[in-house]
Amino acid sequence: MGGRGGSGATVRERAFEVMRERGLTTIFANPGSTEVPFLGGLPSDFRFVLALHEGSVVGLATGFAIGRGEPALVLLHTTAGLGNAVAALATARVNRAPLVVLVGQQDRRHLALEPFLAGRLRGLAGEYPVWVDEPARAEDVPGALARACHEARTGRGPALVIVPMDDWLAPAGEDHELAAADRVLAARAPDPAAVAELAALLEPADSPALVVGAGADDADSWAALVALAERLACPVWQEAFGARAGFPQDHPLFAGHLPAGRARLREALAGHDVILAVGAPVFRQYPYEPGPLVEPGTRVALVTDEPAEAHRSPAELALLAAPAAVCEALLRELGPRSSPAPAGFARPAAPAPPAAGEPLRAGHVLEALFERLPPDAVVVEEAPSNRPELLERLPARRPLGFLGAAMGGLGFGMPAAIGARMALPERPVVAVIGDGSAMYAIQSLWSAQRYEAGVLFVVLANGGYRVMDLLAGAQGEAAPWPAFGSVEIAAIARGLGCAAVRLEGHDELLAALDEATADLTARAEPLLLEVVVAADREFRV
Repeated sequence: MGGRGGSGATVRERAFEVMRERGLTTIFANPGSTEVPFLGGLPSDFRFVLALHEGSVVGLATGFAIGRGEPALVLLHTTAGLGNAVAALATARVNRAPLVVLVGQQDRRHLALEPFLAGRLRGLAGEYPVWVDEPARAEDVPGALARACHEARTGRGPALVIVPMDDWLAPAGEDHELAAADRVLAARAPDPAAVAELAALLEPADSPALVVGAGADDADSWAALVALAERLACPVWQEAFGARAGFPQDHPLFAGHLPAGRARLREALAGHDVILAVGAPVFRQYPYEPGPLVEPGTRVALVTDEPAEAHRSPAELALLAAPAAVCEALLRELGPRSSPAPAGFARPAAPAPPAAGEPLRAGHVLEALFERLPPDAVVVEEAPSNRPELLERLPARRPLGFLGAAMGGLGFGMPAAIGARMALPERPVVAVIGDGSAMYAIQSLWSAQRYEAGVLFVVLANGGYRVMDLLAGAQGEAAPWPAFGSVEIAAIARGLGCAAVRLEGHDELLAALDEATADLTARAEPLLLEVVVAADREFRV
C-alpha cells in the first residue's frame, strides 16, 4: 500500500500521479525559471491558470479551495514569488483555505554556493503556513506532496513544499512507500458526555443566545443551527468581521452582526444568561476597549473544530468537534422552550433615489443589487468603508453566500471571487470592491477574462482611502495621504481585457444592473461596473 510508479519514473512523473489521485490537477501560478523543469510539457489532464501577480495567484486558489471545499494547488517562484505571496497566504490561513503550495528553489547541486535565485525559503512566510517541508532527497518529493495535501486539509491553511529545480527530472528510484496515508478520515461524532455537559449548561438558561461564524458556513451546520435556534427560541448573532456567514441571515431569528468593540458587544448581548458560540471565537474584536467581553454572570460556551480557536477563547466550556454534529446531538438532548421567539434583524429601508444633481451613495448601489441578486448568489466583499451597510443590505441567504478576507489585508476580493466562480460555475458570483481595494489586485481581471470566470465586479469608487480618512478624523488628525479620484478603474479594467463601464447616475446604474444580472449563472465573460459614489460620512465597527 502506498507504492507508486515504476523504477524508470522521474520524480516529476511520480508527483503527477500523487496530484491526480488527490484532485490537484488545476495549477495556479506565476512561474519563474526554477519552475520550468516542472511545468514544461505539462500533461494534458492538468490545467494551468496564470495570474499576473503572486498575490492574485494565491487569491484565485483561495477562492477555488473555499468554493470546492478541497485543497487547491499553488506554484510559486523561489524568494520573489513566495515573498510577494506572503500576505495572501496569511489571508488563506485565517480564511481556513486548504492550499498545497509548491515553492521553486535553485538547483540542489550547488545550493551550498548560494547561486543566483537561491532562496532562504523555510521561514519566509513566517508562521502562516500550517506546514513547511524541504524534502531531504529528490525521491521524497512525491511523499511530501501527498502529506502536504493532508496537512492543508486538516490544518485548513497553506502547506508548503520547497523543491529544488533539478529534483523534478531526477529518477524516482525503486518502488517505495510514500510517507503519507492514502486517505485521512476525521471522526465526526462528538463525545456524548461532552454534549451532555454542554446541554446541561443550556437547558436551564432563561435567555440563551447563539453567536455563529465562518466555521459554521456549510449546509449541514446551517440546518442544524436553524433547528437549534428554533428549539431554544433564541436570537442568533453573526460574529464581528466574519469572513463567512454561519446562519441564514434572512431567518426571523437572525439578530444581526455583533459590534467589534467591547462596550457595544456587552450592550448587544446584555440580558442573555448563556451564550453559545458556534464556529466563531469568543469574541472577535477590532479596536481595543477596556472592560469584560460580556456582563458579569453571563456564561459562555464554544463549539468549534478549530483547536487554536478553542484554546484562546475565554469561555467556560469549549467543545472541540464538528459544529453540525454537536448541534444535531444537542437537539436530541434539549427539550422545547415555551418562551416567545425574539424579533429578528430588520433590513434598513431602501434609500430614496438621489435628487437631481446629488451623487449616488453606496446604499443606492447595494439596495439595487439586493433587489436583483438571486438567493444563491455568492457575494465577495472588499469595500472596507461600506462593509457595515453591505452586511445589512445584502444578507447571506445560502451557505457561502458571503465571503470576505478574514485577515483584513487588501487584495483578496477580486481574485477570490474569480477562484470561487471557477469552482462554482453553477452559482452567480458578485464582488463588491472599493476602488482603493481594487488597485491591490487589479491585474487579476486578466485571469478572469482569460479563463472565462463570469464574475460581476461592482466597484464603489469614492476616490480615496475613505476608511483611513474617517479613522484619522476620529482622532482629530489631518490625513497626509491624498485622494485619487483621477484613477479610473474601468479604464484599467478595459486595458486588461475585461469589459467595464463607469457609471455616475441612478438611472444608468439601474439599467446597467438590470442587464448585468439578467442571467448571472450563465455569464462567462467578467464585467466590471465602476460606480462613482459619494464618500460615506462615518465608519461603523
